[in-house]
Amino acid sequence: MKPRSIGTHDGSFHADEVTACALLLVCDLADRNKITRTRDLSILDTCEYVCDVGGVYQPEHKRFDHHQVGYQGDLASAGMVLLYLKDRGIINEKLYDFLNRSFIWGVDAHDNGRVTIESGVCTFSQVISNFVPPDYEVEGEEMTKAFFQALDFAHGHIKRLLERYHYVEECREMVSQAMKAGSQVLFFEKSMPWMDVFFDMNGERHPAQFVIMPSGTHWKLRGIPPNSKDRMKVRVPLPESWAGLMDEDLKKVTGIPGAIFCHKGRFISVWETKDDALKALNLILKKR
Repeated sequence: MKPRSIGTHDGSFHADEVTACALLLVCDLADRNKITRTRDLSILDTCEYVCDVGGVYQPEHKRFDHHQVGYQGDLASAGMVLLYLKDRGIINEKLYDFLNRSFIWGVDAHDNGRVTIESGVCTFSQVISNFVPPDYEVEGEEMTKAFFQALDFAHGHIKRLLERYHYVEECREMVSQAMKAGSQVLFFEKSMPWMDVFFDMNGERHPAQFVIMPSGTHWKLRGIPPNSKDRMKVRVPLPESWAGLMDEDLKKVTGIPGAIFCHKGRFISVWETKDDALKALNLILKKR
């Protein structure tokens, strides 16, 4: 057995085994230079982890294949590895759910034929498949090179997702404090990802209708969605007379010198200063 090694099949590749390998690398359980692509069982037997090949699903032995008749579940190798990471305590339940919702469920469903390709929509699985050389008769060495290019892409994608997840979690206390006031507006002195945390903490039942926070060198006044799914909708839209206006036009309508922009969808507006954003909020509340 070669410690920190991964075995997966050779030939063409798909998002599920690429993602499975990337998860093991991101969690520092294996090394990139110890990944072997083969269907030779005698070689696979020497690998610490085996993904998407071998005909065995035994997480206790670090074997993650889903092609055999004996396995009737919905997971592909990506989901199998992610579940292993949770069951071993390497990631917690919350992070497991986040990664599943972010893309793992989709990778598994795509590989198992449970989703159809939608015109105009490019999934993570389709992006990975585009790394596969178009020439069906390409040499094995060229295919392996493409596999590692796809692996590096998936590795980077997962790392960025984790960075975003951990930053959102760091902001949780600040969002919680803002919610405790129970007012119609959530106010933040710094720009931060608030929405996921807000709805994770029963935001659907919270009375807040607007958010005010910095946006670069300016400030934004944004309506709060009714729930986590309808993010382009808001509980209270900005005034219809503001829709799509910019600069002088918006200043004229609002009477606020620091007016910059109001989206035509009436869910967000941008202002020069915090005071300008508060004035805009007061205008809205007075008209209700």
